[in-house]
Amino acid sequence: MPELLLIDDAYLRVTVAAVLDAGKLPAIVQAGHPVLRSRALPFTGQLAPDELARLIEIMTETMRAAPGVGLAAPQIGIPLQLAVLEDQYESTAENAAARDREPLELFTIINPSYQPVGDALASHYEGCLSMSGWQAVVDRPASVELKYDDEHGTAHTATFSGWQARIVQHETDHLFGTLYIDKAHTRSLAGNAEYSTFWANPEVAAAKAGLRF
Repeated sequence: MPELLLIDDAYLRVTVAAVLDAGKLPAIVQAGHPVLRSRALPFTGQLAPDELARLIEIMTETMRAAPGVGLAAPQIGIPLQLAVLEDQYESTAENAAARDREPLELFTIINPSYQPVGDALASHYEGCLSMSGWQAVVDRPASVELKYDDEHGTAHTATFSGWQARIVQHETDHLFGTLYIDKAHTRSLAGNAEYSTFWANPEVAAAKAGLRF
């Protein structure tokens, strides 16, 4: 029987070295990989500044190649509280309005935490690069306050709303062993083809009625 994965600084350095030395973009690990279900280690200077910068560069390239709007270090097998976020993809005016979707400039979050701002919730289909081929509806706070450090060690507090808030929550959750499916209406779960055929609407009302969640 395989031993339980020991998440410590030694394991962190091994996984980072493997990514930095690979000479190609890393694979995005899928649900079932133990790192995705472990609490990632806070960044406390385990990596030299040049190593951290290179890792962020590789993560950004991997996110864009996927393509996605965020990538957390555990998604490439690295148990570190680090993620990159960016949303510059075009969207129809109808979808953008329904999802309160605004462009999000590339930025890095280290050791993040978030809190809801107000009681409003937003319900939308959500996917994940580590659950390839599936989407499900998740109710999330419509606005959150995010506290995080950037790649230079500067502390920030910022408020995000709409689709940006969803991205922030999704990627931060990854750093604490949570996948979106843990918070989803599981009856809404749809393969990409079925989602495209039946439920690819700006709102989720049709899916709620059709899938009964």
